[in-house]
Amino acid sequence: MKLRDNRELIKKLYDGKAIRREEWYALLTALTANEKEALRSMAASVAEEKFGRGVYIRGLIEISSYCRNNCYYCGLRAGNALAQRYRLTKEDILECCEQGSRLGFNTFVLQGGEDAVQNDEWLTDVVRAIRAAHPEKAITLSVGERGEEAYHAFRKAGADRYLLRHETRNDEHYSLLHPRTMSASNRRECLSALKRAGFQTGSGMMIGSPGQTTEHLIDDLQFLEELQPEMIGIGPFIPAAGTPFAGEPAGSIDTTLLLISLLRLRFPSTLIPATTALATLHPEGRKRAILAGANVIMPNLSPRSVRSKYSIYDNKATGGSESAEDIEKLEKELNAIGYHINYARGDYKI
Repeated sequence: MKLRDNRELIKKLYDGKAIRREEWYALLTALTANEKEALRSMAASVAEEKFGRGVYIRGLIEISSYCRNNCYYCGLRAGNALAQRYRLTKEDILECCEQGSRLGFNTFVLQGGEDAVQNDEWLTDVVRAIRAAHPEKAITLSVGERGEEAYHAFRKAGADRYLLRHETRNDEHYSLLHPRTMSASNRRECLSALKRAGFQTGSGMMIGSPGQTTEHLIDDLQFLEELQPEMIGIGPFIPAAGTPFAGEPAGSIDTTLLLISLLRLRFPSTLIPATTALATLHPEGRKRAILAGANVIMPNLSPRSVRSKYSIYDNKATGGSESAEDIEKLEKELNAIGYHINYARGDYKI
C-alpha cells in the first residue's frame, strides 16, 4: 500500500500512536532515501532525549559452546561436527567478572547454549556466587529455554535480566528455522514466564534469515508490541559453517538499521544493542547502529582462549573494540561520532 506521505507515518510512530499492519509495511518497504535519513535522525534524537549521548556497556561472558538444540542457523547446533566445544567453570566465570569489574563494567551477561552440564542448579549456584561477589552489579542471563521454576530460581539467586530472542513470530517460519523438537509457542511461553518471574526481559529477531518476508517482520513488530520487552536485540542473519544454511546470503545491514530506528521510535525507553553481527558484516556497523538509535554495546569479557570457539556464525568479530580489554579504543570510536561510554548499570526506565 502506497501512502501519500511517509513522513506523516514516521511522525505518527514518533507520537506513540498505533500503527496498522499496512502502515508498518509502508515503513519497511516504501521509504525514500531522504525519508530513511529523516527517520534515522529522529530515532537518534529520541535516544539522546532518553539516554543522553552515553552508550551503556555490558560485559559479555560466553559460558559454553555446547547446546542440546539443532537450530538450523546456529553454528553451535548439536549436530555441527565443525563446532569447537568448551565450557567455562564457575571459577572461570567469576574471574571474568573480576576482570570486568576492574575495567569498570557494571553489568555482566552470561550467554551460552542449552548445555546439559551447565544445568539449572549449576547456573543458579553461579548466579548466587556472582551476586555475593558483586552485590551492586547487574546480572543478565542468555541461556535459552528453561522451565518456569528455573527462571524463578535464577531470579531469586540474583539475576536481573534475561535475553531470549523469539527469532520469528510466524509459526511456519519458525518451523523452517528449527527442528520439530522445538516450537514457537514454547519460546513465547518462556518469554511470558520470564515476565512473570520479574525479569527485565529481552527479545528480538534475526533480520534476513532464510525464508523471512516483510510480512514476517510485521508479525515480529506486532509481537513485540504485545510483549513490551525491556530490551530488544536484532541483528542480521549470518551463515555458519556446518549448518543447513551455510550457503545462504547474510541479512541486510540497511534493513537492520532501518528496524533499529523504527524500534527506537516505537519503544523509546527500550534498551537496544548495537550487535556484534553488525560489526562482523561491516567495520562501521556498530557505529551506524548507534547513530540509528541503539544505545548498548556488549564487549567480550570471555577468556581470550575461547572467544573464537563461540562461533554462532562465521567470522564473528572478537578483537579490537569488540574486546573488553580494549575499552579505551571503544571510547575513542564513540567519541569520534559524538558519543561516550556510560558505565552505569543502565536499567530499563520509562
